[in-house]
Amino acid sequence: MEKIYEVADKPERVILIGVSTYENDDTEESLKELKELVKTAGAEVVATVIQNREVVHSGTYIGKGKLEEVSVLIDELEATGVVCDDELSPAQLKNLRDMLDTKVMDRTLVILDIFADRARTGEGKIQVELAQLKYRQSRLTGLGKSLSRLGGGIGTRGPGEKKLETDRRLIRDRIATLRREIRDMETHRELARSNREKKPTTVISIVGYTNAGKSTLLNELTNAGVVEEDKLFATLDPTTRGYKLESGQEIMLTDTVGFIRKLPHHLVDAFRSTLEEAKYADILVHVVDVSNPQMDTQMHIVYDTLKELGVEDKPIITLFNKQDKLREIYQKEEGGKELPVFRDFKADYTINCSIKKHEGLDELLRTIEDIIRNQKIYIVRTFDYKNAGMIQRIRKYGELLCEEYRQEGIYVEAYVPVEIANELTDRR
Repeated sequence: MEKIYEVADKPERVILIGVSTYENDDTEESLKELKELVKTAGAEVVATVIQNREVVHSGTYIGKGKLEEVSVLIDELEATGVVCDDELSPAQLKNLRDMLDTKVMDRTLVILDIFADRARTGEGKIQVELAQLKYRQSRLTGLGKSLSRLGGGIGTRGPGEKKLETDRRLIRDRIATLRREIRDMETHRELARSNREKKPTTVISIVGYTNAGKSTLLNELTNAGVVEEDKLFATLDPTTRGYKLESGQEIMLTDTVGFIRKLPHHLVDAFRSTLEEAKYADILVHVVDVSNPQMDTQMHIVYDTLKELGVEDKPIITLFNKQDKLREIYQKEEGGKELPVFRDFKADYTINCSIKKHEGLDELLRTIEDIIRNQKIYIVRTFDYKNAGMIQRIRKYGELLCEEYRQEGIYVEAYVPVEIANELTDRR
């Protein structure tokens, strides 16, 4: 019997390049994150190069001396490409490709590639393709030869394999088509939002930096079955699930795409309708990875992105997640020193938790109930038995504190949304 041999594709070997423009900036941390992005995209990092410059070189991103150093490294390490930590201009992309004679990519292209691989829904795929085409539209000259240098790998997922980069007119036509499709989806989303507003169900949006634990939270509470991986952008398409609180009232929980530093503006534009789900939420749950040394920076990026989307004046609960992981780190590296006290001055409530261990989730649910109760109106009312159906609406959308069946009718004490209170007034 003949043996069957499986031949695995060799991963691309890439060199990361970053530019530090001032002392003690976050270039090293940004490159560590880029390394994780490249790993998620399926490539292997063989070297990292940082150049200290006052400004990024306008023509080649890095200076002539560093270019020669990178060129030598490419030969010595048998690298198949380079990835720059910033978005490259068309001129920088073309010049680097010509001078290094290798595949050249930037941070934006890697992120777009991951999104193209992770998108599952029709809407997600359309949004990613639109972002990719807008990125490539101004870089046709710089990308063409670079992307065709290798048969596959980073940067070739999605429309890049359809040879659209060779024809600007085709790209413009395709972008126009995708924009029309997204407008139709936005209309459908607006209709769904307006229908939700007619039903006074509290909507809670889970936000946070990528890989902070948002999908894990949704799964722990609702058994949503969302993919959980220790990778950046493990999930892309937002998921919404219903949940019944202990008081009996129903809420909707929505998981959103993770934020990241230097999030490509093409993606922010393309995913705006999806990201803006947080804008229409009643409460935001901000999940933070306390075991990450860059926690403060990541929190700042999340709030900046929310501000850019116009998401303001919402009650915020910050979950300082992965306390179990932090305890392990402190036991090994800090000799069991007491854990620090974390604060988020932009949040209304903060909770220490370990979502995977189910620590702190009961406190989260109690906090959500407290916020919802504060947003509701307290009523004391006796209903005629012919209006008994209103009790079920109160039970579903409010908090029923007391229900007594008396001779004159059904006596009720409850916290109810304004919409329900208005209905009760109309029925007097």
